[in-house]
Parts: sequence; structure tokens; C-alpha cells
Amino acid sequence: MNAAMTLPVISDASSLEHYIQSVNSLPLLTQEEEIELATRLQQHNDLEAARHLVMSHLRVVVTIARGYAGYGLPQADLIQEGNIGLMKAVKRFEPDRGVRLFSFAIHWIKAEIHEFILKNWRLVKIATTKSQRKLFFNLRSMKQSFASLTHKEANDIALQLGVKPEEVLEMEMRINGQDMALEGAHDDGEDGYAPIDWLADEQDEPTQRIERRALENLQGEGLAFALESLDERSRRIVEARWLAEEGEGKTLHDLAAEFNVSAERIRQIEQKALQKMKNALLAR
Repeated sequence: MNAAMTLPVISDASSLEHYIQSVNSLPLLTQEEEIELATRLQQHNDLEAARHLVMSHLRVVVTIARGYAGYGLPQADLIQEGNIGLMKAVKRFEPDRGVRLFSFAIHWIKAEIHEFILKNWRLVKIATTKSQRKLFFNLRSMKQSFASLTHKEANDIALQLGVKPEEVLEMEMRINGQDMALEGAHDDGEDGYAPIDWLADEQDEPTQRIERRALENLQGEGLAFALESLDERSRRIVEARWLAEEGEGKTLHDLAAEFNVSAERIRQIEQKALQKMKNALLAR
């Protein structure tokens, strides 16, 4: 289904606005139309029926993706990932269960967006357990104010989400980025000390210098070596997605249009390429 599905491409901010206007102008399906199309897809693998189901629900993806704007990731990428989730939902939708596609697709759309955020937003690289993911995506909306949580509030949230209170407080600290001031105030007296005064300078310590050289080698020669292990198309995708200058990176749909394949296929190639690079570095 994905190979035959062509969705509008989002290349920049103006394109994004045009895309949103376009999908919001697409007609909604009645329940009867939805059942008929889904039945044609299920029984006859009718790709045109699948296209109608996907196109009529693109506005749902836009609405859901807007809810994740606070994570600092491109809105276009969030929408495109959500669209992949929508296509997966359409493929699995069973019209005889009496549930509208809208309700069924929400889970798949959010799952794809969540996975994208967890792989790309630096603060949640550590949010790998089920409870950490649950906290990360719910804590902000459950807080009553911008102030730090009290122990009672943390206990209440922990009870609602089925996690430990200390996990709630830990995730709040990670999200808020609460840091201790290392330097003291400028008007401190001669006897005043700040935490930075007690930190040893280890920049010239031998083991630190060895580690720095190893890291520089990995980031330079190691990266070049790993890229050499890829075929031309895979290398182009990795470089365009991860190694481009800020603001010049390509989206899945940009590359899908360039190589005339689906966005899902680009993502599959990207995942295999990154794994191959990792294996090449480990074997080096």
C-alpha cells in the first residue's frame, strides 16, 4: 500500500501552511462511505480505497502532531511520522468491528510520533522504560502549574500513572533541566565559595587526554569509515537526515520524492544504514 500512496510533500514553512490548508479542505467521509472503502481494501486490496481513507484523515494527523510542538522538533517531521502511523492504521482497520477509523487510528499515529520523538529529542534518550515513556508524555499536562511538584502532587501523579513517586520527581527534573549554579554571585566575599571552586580540573589528566583523542578519532575518521560501509543511496539518506547543516536537513518525504519511493521505505533504509554504521564502528 505504501508504495502506491503519494502524499503531499512538506519542504518548508510556507509549504507546511499550504499542506495544512490542503488537508483541511479534503472532504470527510460518512460512516457508510468509510465502511464501504475499508471493506474494498480488506477484501480486494483496493489501493484506491486505501488512498481515500488516508487522505480523508490527514487532518487528524495534523491536529495530533500540533500537540507535540513543545518538543522542539520540526512540525513537518512530526506530521510525516504521524502519516506513516495513519497508513499502518488503515492497513489494519477492520470495518465490521463498529469503530470509526478516526478512533482506531489515533493509537497508531501517536505511536509513530512518540517513537520519533524518543529517538530524536536529546533529553529523552534515557526514557527507555515503559514507565519513563508514560511519564515523559503525560507529566507536563498533569502538572497544575509551572512550579516544582510538591510531594503530595508527585504522589497523586504517581498513583494515576502507576509509577513510583521518585520516578515522577526524577522525570520532572530531567524535563525542566534544573541545574545547580556552579558559580557564585559576583558580590560574594573573599570567604565565599561556589561549587565550581571545589571541582578539580581534569583536562590535562592523562586518561582524559587519551579519551578525548579517541573520541575525536571516532567523530572524524570513525564516522568517515562507517559512512564508507554504506551504498550510495544509504549514505545520501544518512548525510541528508543527520549530517546536514542546521536547518538544511531533509525530511523523510523530501528523500522519498528524490528517490521516488515511499517515506516508509526511506525510513527502513535509514534504520538499516545506521545499524550497519554501528556494526562497522564496533568491528573496527
